[in-house]
Amino acid sequence: MAAANYSLKVNPALLDPNFESYRLSLDAIPTYKIELDAAVGEVMLKDTQYTLEHMRAFGMYNYLHLDPWYEDSVLFVDCKGRVLSLSVTLDTALGKPREVFCLSAASSQCEDRVCASISFTSATWAAVSDGSGRLFLLRTGKRGDGSHTKWEPMFSENMGGPFIIVHSVSHAQAGVHTMEVLLLRIQMDPQETKGSGQSVSLDWITVANTAAQGQEKKYEVRKQRVLRGKVVPHYAAVEPQGKGLMVASEKPFVFTHVDGRPVEQPEPEAMEVDKIDAIYFWQQTAEDITVCVRMPEGVTKEEVQFRLTPDNISIGVQGFPPLLEGQMYGSVDPEGSTWIIKNDKSLEVTLEKRSEVPMWPELVIGDRRGELVMNEEQAALIHERLTHLTSEDLNGNPDKDKPACNIQELEDCDGFPEDSSSLTHFDGESLKPTQVVNLSSHQYLFTVDVNPSEMPCLCLRHDVDALVWQPRPEQPSNMWEHVATFNALGYVQASKQAKKFASCAPNFSYSSICECLCRAFIYRQPSPVETVLFNRKQGRQVAQVAKQQVASLDCDKPILGFRATNERLYVLTPGNLFVLKVNNN
Repeated sequence: MAAANYSLKVNPALLDPNFESYRLSLDAIPTYKIELDAAVGEVMLKDTQYTLEHMRAFGMYNYLHLDPWYEDSVLFVDCKGRVLSLSVTLDTALGKPREVFCLSAASSQCEDRVCASISFTSATWAAVSDGSGRLFLLRTGKRGDGSHTKWEPMFSENMGGPFIIVHSVSHAQAGVHTMEVLLLRIQMDPQETKGSGQSVSLDWITVANTAAQGQEKKYEVRKQRVLRGKVVPHYAAVEPQGKGLMVASEKPFVFTHVDGRPVEQPEPEAMEVDKIDAIYFWQQTAEDITVCVRMPEGVTKEEVQFRLTPDNISIGVQGFPPLLEGQMYGSVDPEGSTWIIKNDKSLEVTLEKRSEVPMWPELVIGDRRGELVMNEEQAALIHERLTHLTSEDLNGNPDKDKPACNIQELEDCDGFPEDSSSLTHFDGESLKPTQVVNLSSHQYLFTVDVNPSEMPCLCLRHDVDALVWQPRPEQPSNMWEHVATFNALGYVQASKQAKKFASCAPNFSYSSICECLCRAFIYRQPSPVETVLFNRKQGRQVAQVAKQQVASLDCDKPILGFRATNERLYVLTPGNLFVLKVNNN
């Protein structure tokens, strides 16, 4: 079964068409500095790690880890191999980070070593990599109680070559405690004959307790699956119950091995030459949509099966499967919509739009059996808007009043990912993609843990805004839900040429961008103003203002880690950890 093409459905209620800009606020941000006993365990790239993918995966690695299960608890690994934890309750009484685990000194001797990494599997378990190829699964106890109990290793195994941990989850499978861990590595690939000869792999490891009931726990690898691709993915995460996987990347990933055995790759489907006739045609204006559906000749009103809700439509004939069924791109008003049989062989439906999205790119999400018919006025308007981008001459004259499009004149904020950029859901049993979202017009911005019991959210650029999407693998018809919007952040972040990290508060109260050195920018959600303000150009009162703040750190060293919580920003440099108080309780 081929993967279904899916379109991300924007929630118009979370958009602000009247947003103007961020206003710079000079309010001071309380900043606290902790001096570290030993430098952060930064690993510089070797001469053999020269590709762009090495830089993306390891050179731009975020060395600071936020524990999503316990608010305001951050961890990192120092140059002595110590895993250090800091829990903040009172900003004015910050203690020193405390050691909870220590990696072997032998790991630092590995020639191709990469940075150590940490992933929080559950409220009482964590996964740690030493950067040289060894994976640890540790029983941590309740980490947020302030006791800083030492972590107990329950699984330690060499996984064959250096890697970083991308994601991990813990669940019970048939009553057995099971952990899913996702590893990322870059290695030489004999099949890659072009370029660097290296490929990127995602190793999906399933580790389970194999001891009999009542005996001491013993964890072993139960299953190992390998995906291969050509680029480092922007996002990769396992479902909470380990039933599937989601990957966002600029080039596709495919499963190649399961437990060391090659996966048989399907033959590419032959290109269909004959065009499939559309079963329905549709037109639209900013206010309504007209749909014409082919019906069996002689169909009567009583035989028509028609159901319409604000978000879904179903059209069919009694006794047969629906001809058209599914979730519409936008919302309609059922009471203002009508249908009529025309010429005894077609059904004409008029839908009254309710959403603020003026023009729909498709009628039913993922349905490619319809054909959009433009009226002459719409076609002429589009033609007029695109005329200046084309030329009848092979080399158009750029000096005329309407010059040809010059890609060199585009700003950075106008750039988009490659056409093959996609967000894919893989089924854990069949190992095949079930749903694919084309991200060619949606730049990836960052990943954030909003609810630790759910998959991490990903933030994508939509036009000038940044929209946060929560994966819902248990809802195949609405697998990615739009849960928050950061106004104009898509445009703003593109202007930050020195940008290194970006994140947001789990409650979406603010977003933040961090540069390579010294500075962090904070963009708050609009909030009511205390005094009366007027927009002079539009002659209307301003009810809300979105503030922008800039925090400059007392440090000239590169920023190695950056994390955001609801109240604080944490910034890690080689010798210091900065705590910025962004919000009060």
